[in-house]
Amino acid sequence: MRIIAGKHRGLVLASFAGTDIRPTPDRVKESLFQILSDRLTGARVLDLFSGSGALGIECLSRGAAEAVFNDSSKESIALIGKNLCAAHETGRVLRRDYAACLAEVGGMFDLILCDPPYREDFAGRVLSLIGQYSRLKEDGLVVYESERDILPPPDWELSDKRSYGRVKIFFFKRRKH
Repeated sequence: MRIIAGKHRGLVLASFAGTDIRPTPDRVKESLFQILSDRLTGARVLDLFSGSGALGIECLSRGAAEAVFNDSSKESIALIGKNLCAAHETGRVLRRDYAACLAEVGGMFDLILCDPPYREDFAGRVLSLIGQYSRLKEDGLVVYESERDILPPPDWELSDKRSYGRVKIFFFKRRKH
């Protein structure tokens, strides 16, 4: 697992041992960040299901002003810290379940990255909580990775969807009233 582009291009990140954790494949990450490139400079980013922190660190590498990392796993929190240190970056790191994080994190984000375990279906609840707590800026974007199709809740619209084999990336925006 490595940083694809930006000031940390080529940096190899520490990753989990074993096969229980599924990092976003490099080809998917490369395509995703080509799509997001115009949104990253100066952005405030929330990496909601951080795992190793690779997606949030990629954002920092490409010019994001701030990244907040969240994961419920103690092992993930340790790995995020290790990877931030390797990249000589700082970021706020929280150990919460996604609902508690969204309730407590404070402020609004330009970009919210959601790469939860595929066996779980958090999309509707995550989007509802983001709206409930006003965590996304008016022109912000939620990026959600899954293996299954996702229909947005009523106050949300699907602005784009990309498929890479089994992996699907959904881009959600708040519906304008």
